[in-house]
Amino acid sequence: MHYTSTRDAKKSFNSADVIKAGISPDGGLFLPEYIPKMSKSQLQHMIDKDYRGRASDIMQMFLTDFKEQEIGAMISTAYHPAKFDDELIAPLRQLNQNTHILELWHGPTCAFKDMALQVLPHLLVRSAQKTGDASTFVILVATSGDTGKAALEGFADVSGTRIIVFYPEQGVSTMQKLQMITQKGDNVAVIGVAGNFDDAQTGVKAIFNDRGFNERLSERSIKLSSANSINWGRLLPQIVYYVSAYVDLVKSGHIKMGEKVNVVVPTGNFGNILAAYYAREMGIPIGKLICASNANKVLTDFIRTGVYDRRRDLKKTISPSMDILVSSNLERLLFELYNRDDHKIRQMMQLLMEKGVYQIDTPVLEKLQSIFYANYADDYATMKSIKITYDKYHYVVDTHTAVGLKVLEDYRKETGDETIAVVASTASPYKFPKSVLSALNVPIEADQDEFSLLEILSDISRLAIPDSLKKLKGAEIRHKTVCKKDEMKETVANTLSV
Repeated sequence: MHYTSTRDAKKSFNSADVIKAGISPDGGLFLPEYIPKMSKSQLQHMIDKDYRGRASDIMQMFLTDFKEQEIGAMISTAYHPAKFDDELIAPLRQLNQNTHILELWHGPTCAFKDMALQVLPHLLVRSAQKTGDASTFVILVATSGDTGKAALEGFADVSGTRIIVFYPEQGVSTMQKLQMITQKGDNVAVIGVAGNFDDAQTGVKAIFNDRGFNERLSERSIKLSSANSINWGRLLPQIVYYVSAYVDLVKSGHIKMGEKVNVVVPTGNFGNILAAYYAREMGIPIGKLICASNANKVLTDFIRTGVYDRRRDLKKTISPSMDILVSSNLERLLFELYNRDDHKIRQMMQLLMEKGVYQIDTPVLEKLQSIFYANYADDYATMKSIKITYDKYHYVVDTHTAVGLKVLEDYRKETGDETIAVVASTASPYKFPKSVLSALNVPIEADQDEFSLLEILSDISRLAIPDSLKKLKGAEIRHKTVCKKDEMKETVANTLSV
C-alpha cells in the first residue's frame, strides 16, 4: 500500500514516510492510493474478536510495510486496559430502538481523540526506526480543545519526540484548558494563542509550509510532524471504531450482516466523519453520513449548497471543539469526489486561502449529497437536546454529542428515514460540566468551583468521575505562555532553541 498527495497525485510515498511527515511537502494531505475493501466474510470473522483484534486487522490493510506483530504490539500498548475505563474500549449504548451511542471517550483524556492519539506515538517512533531516521520529531499541534490534551498524553516523554500544542487561549472549556496547562513531561510545551482555533491552525500550517524554517530545523536534525487529523496515522485508527461498531450491532442481533446503518458525527475539522466515509468506502454498509455542526455551520452550508465560505465570524459556543471555520480534512473528501483530480484541488485550496471561498461543480455536489446529510444546532438547541435525552433515557451527553442527536432528529423528521443510527459520542459530559448542568436546569452559583460541578454531575448521571479529571484539582500550572497569532513561528523557534 502506497500513498499519494491531494495536490500531486503523481507522487507516491510509503506509509512510514507519510506518518513521519504528517503533511505532504506540496502542502497537500496524504491518503492511500486506493481504499481496500472488506468482504462480509471478513466482517463475520471479526465478530468474535475484541477491539484490539479488530484494530490490528484493519490497520494491517493500510500499513502493509509494517509487520503484523509490529502492528499488534502497538495496538496492545495503545489500548491497554489500564488506559481505558471500559474493557470494550469503544462500547455501544442503545438509547432507543433505532439509536445507538458509540462512546469514544473512555480513554485517558475522556475524549474521542484518545482512540487515535494513543496509537500515533507508537506509529511515529516505529516509522522513524523503520526508515533509519535519527531525527528528533517535533509534533506541532493546533487544538480546539481535545486533540491537544490527547496528543500531550500520548507523546509525553516519548523518546525521540517533542510536542508543542497551540490552543485558542479563550476558546476552550475550563476543563480542557486545565488538562493542557497542567501537563507533565520533559518534552512538552503548551502555548495559548490570542485568537481563535482557525488562527492557531493557520499558524501551524504556515510553519509546516515555511521551507526556510524547516531547513533551519533540519540542520539541527529536527523534523516537524503533526498529530492533528491531517496526519494519516491519526485518521487511520478512527476508521476502526466505525467498523467495530457495525460488527457489534451484528453481534448483538440489532442488525443482520449486510443491513445498512446511518452514522451521525458531531463535526468540526471533518476528520472524524471522514473516517466514517472511509469505512463506508471499505464496504461497511453505511447508508447516510450525517454531518452535525454547531452554530459555526460552514459545513452545513457547504453540503447543502456546494459553496464553502469561511468569510464569517467564528462564534464561541458551548461545543468548543467544533468552533472551526476551516475544516482541513474536507480536502481529502474533495480529492475523492473529484476522482483524484489534484489540479482541481490545488485550485480550490488556493481560492480558499486567497478569497476565503470556493464552489464545487453540480455533479460533484449531487454525489456529495447522495452520501452526506448536514444540519446544525445552535447553543439553545444543544442545551435542549441534553435535557430531552436525560429526561427520556436518563442518559447524560456532552455538548458535542447533543449536537449530533439534535441533527439526527432533524434528519429523521426531514426524510422519514428511521434506519438504525450510530451516533459518535465524542467526549465525556464531565469535560463540560457547567454547560451540561445548566442544560439540566441545575442551579449553578456564578463563582462555583468547577470540581464541585463534577460531584453534582456524578450524582445526577450515576457515573463515576474519571480519575484523570479528579486529579486536575490542585494540579500545578506548568504552562503559562501566550503568544499573538503572528508570533507562533518565533515561539516555536524559542521553544526549540533554534
